[in-house]
Amino acid sequence: MTEPAFLRETRTSYDAVATEFAEQFADELASKPFDRAILAAFAELVLRDGDGPVADLGCGTGTVTAHLAGLGLDVFGIDLSPGLLTVARRNHPGLRFEEGSMTALTVPEGRLAGITAWYSIIHVPDELLPGTFSGFHRALAPGGHLALVFQAGDESMVRTTAFGKAISLTFRRRRPGQVAALLTEAGFEVRAQLVREPEPYAGGTESTRQAYLVARKPPLDRPAA
Repeated sequence: MTEPAFLRETRTSYDAVATEFAEQFADELASKPFDRAILAAFAELVLRDGDGPVADLGCGTGTVTAHLAGLGLDVFGIDLSPGLLTVARRNHPGLRFEEGSMTALTVPEGRLAGITAWYSIIHVPDELLPGTFSGFHRALAPGGHLALVFQAGDESMVRTTAFGKAISLTFRRRRPGQVAALLTEAGFEVRAQLVREPEPYAGGTESTRQAYLVARKPPLDRPAA
């Protein structure tokens, strides 16, 4: 089966700038209190409902993966880019990182207690998002939790250079209500939505509003409506 072009472009682009990307965003979470608050709430929910393995999808250099581990979760990272994963393994040698795509998870059905996708669904084309969310639902155990963060908006942005290097990345901004509707169609219960205004952070200043969604796969004793 031929690999979708966006996967090749995403992998190649992040491989090209892995070192510079890691340096610019190394301390990003330290200046994002809302991100830390959502991650803390997500970790509490997972631990409350039985604990179990958590996958950080599109983990990049492992910053969020390591943060979740520090909150007590049994977490591992998955990313497309070998270059980013090299940095993640070097910076966080006690954690597990795997190469893979969130659009075709190889995790056994019902294996995960939680999934995070921190600014990583932004590269998935619209037509592949419903199937991607269905894959998340399949991989989660009943009662498992999902946390998403993405740029809110209506327009996509294409970048062809970063850190002085040629890349080809499309950043897809989406309305939170549209993403929430897709999660519901995939079988999730959306438990929380938050949109915040752009803020400065350690690597620069955001240019768009940021959206957070927390959802849950219904427990076996409470099927989705």
